[in-house]
Amino acid sequence: QVQLQESGPGLVKPSQTLSLTCTVSGGSVTTNWYYWNWIRQSPGKVLEWMGAISYGGNTYYSPSLESRTSISRDMSKNQFTLQLSSVTPEDTAVYYCAARENTRDGVIWGYWGQGTQVTVSS
Repeated sequence: QVQLQESGPGLVKPSQTLSLTCTVSGGSVTTNWYYWNWIRQSPGKVLEWMGAISYGGNTYYSPSLESRTSISRDMSKNQFTLQLSSVTPEDTAVYYCAARENTRDGVIWGYWGQGTQVTVSS
């Protein structure tokens, strides 16, 4: 059973860089056809996909966040990381990591972390 766990600071000051790590257990970030995603939900808003890193190390970003977002992975630790620069209070949200599998029959969002609250405030 794959499990994902987010970790990182719960409070970030405006203009700083938000950095979160997702630790994967029961699976590998290099498993074929898996894409490792960051998704957030701000208060009163729908889920927002931020970006992903593939099993092969390719990265994909939401156009609206691409200029501020970087996703990387550490295969030795089986982790992937989100960095969001120049944060503002509008980046306050619950941040989730999630695994998406591309199968012959379609996409399966099979595994999610529990989410971590990040507040941007001075």
